[in-house]
Amino acid sequence: MNSATLPSRSSVRRGKGTNKRKRAKKRRKGGFIRFVGRLIVVLMAMGTLAGIWLFFTPSGNNVRFLMADTLITTQHRHWAKYIIGQAELDKRVAAYQAQFDEMGTEKDTHTITLPAPQEEAEEEKPLIEIEEVSGTGYHGYVLTVNDPTKIRLGVPAKRGKGEKVSSMVDRTGAVAGVNGGGFADPNWKGNGFKPIGVVISQGKLYYNGISNNAATQIVGIDKQGKMIAGKYTLDELNELGIKEAVTFQPRIIVNGKGQIRSQKEGWGIAPRTAMGQREDGAILFVVIDGRQPGYSVGASLYDVQQIMLDHGAVIAANLDGGSSTVLVKEGGEIVNKPSSEYGERYLPTAFLVFEDPDAVDIPNIWEGLRPQDIDAGKK
Repeated sequence: MNSATLPSRSSVRRGKGTNKRKRAKKRRKGGFIRFVGRLIVVLMAMGTLAGIWLFFTPSGNNVRFLMADTLITTQHRHWAKYIIGQAELDKRVAAYQAQFDEMGTEKDTHTITLPAPQEEAEEEKPLIEIEEVSGTGYHGYVLTVNDPTKIRLGVPAKRGKGEKVSSMVDRTGAVAGVNGGGFADPNWKGNGFKPIGVVISQGKLYYNGISNNAATQIVGIDKQGKMIAGKYTLDELNELGIKEAVTFQPRIIVNGKGQIRSQKEGWGIAPRTAMGQREDGAILFVVIDGRQPGYSVGASLYDVQQIMLDHGAVIAANLDGGSSTVLVKEGGEIVNKPSSEYGERYLPTAFLVFEDPDAVDIPNIWEGLRPQDIDAGKK
């Protein structure tokens, strides 16, 4: 045999090594495919179990409805039908509206005792105080206005578009500001200029979007600094001496009693703004951030109610929340973290705090305009 035809030992070893690597590579590839297959099976099993839990157990149903309620408070309300169905969505929205209406009917009998002008405490209270608050899943602030007569309702400076609260505060020289009432927001792309219901500023009706003799849920303050919240007609509001007010709902505390019995009735998790009052007259604004995992997901109305009760509120009501929620202090500085991806929203109203509110001129930007003539979506 010719030795030249025989493979060398090194080439044999190389051949065997190459085959081993190929077999190892093949085993790794097969192992990866088996791993992916098993992972898919596990995920499908987990998804099936999760579906069974969500739809066929009491605790799962509670979570499912909480998810739906949270979506109802966002611009993606229609997505809730994929969780609970369209019929259940319509039923739930109607049930909440009926509940909110009922929460606005109990007669409010709370009284306030404002410090007499001649009384001087050892240390005079500041006009405003800002305190951070937090709880399970939420972070926010409580703005305390120690003199309720220093609050005025701010409105936009120009026709055709709302105004950012930071701009209102800076423009008017306010000490602080919080977003106010709701507004027409077609496809969640509204211009912030068409309020819902009524707007009352300095004792005058600036905007009326309700029919004659109709009642609406309002949140506001009368001429003596007493907070007024609930369902009233314009005649009733006039008799009550209302001075600053917007339309929103629901009342969450009446005569010192919380109206929401549990988290289950808390209307989902979302950014929140609410207004309340203590017996000493101090106004409380609760501002809760949301839709920002890792910082603050949001709060339920029950959470906000409990914050108000913990701070001594004897009356409280919900204001516009969601991406409208904002707290601003002097100079237009935003204190909280608004949830809108586009930044602070343009709004029709804001509760503003002034050292000297009587010196502030807030013109009626809607004077002479009919609600039906205002295009809420026009930029």
